[in-house]
Amino acid sequence: MCLAVPGRVMEVEGAEPAFLRGKVDFGGVLKEVAFPFTPQVKPGEYVLVHAGFALQVVDEAEARKTLDDLKQLGMLDDEPEGPA
Repeated sequence: MCLAVPGRVMEVEGAEPAFLRGKVDFGGVLKEVAFPFTPQVKPGEYVLVHAGFALQVVDEAEARKTLDDLKQLGMLDDEPEGPA
């Protein structure tokens, strides 16, 4: 089974959509993520990430609900940081 995990975009770098990269916060853990499928993404927005690629932008409420569900299942230890 594959799982896409929501995270909060902290920064986006690059000029060409196919080569956009940046950092995404997963509950305090920052990871490098590629944004070729979500070139419109801006810092502060939430994305679903699978295998190092942001697959789609999601609203904050949906991201937090998914993170809460994953936490209840014991798959995450912390809640995401940032504005509530």
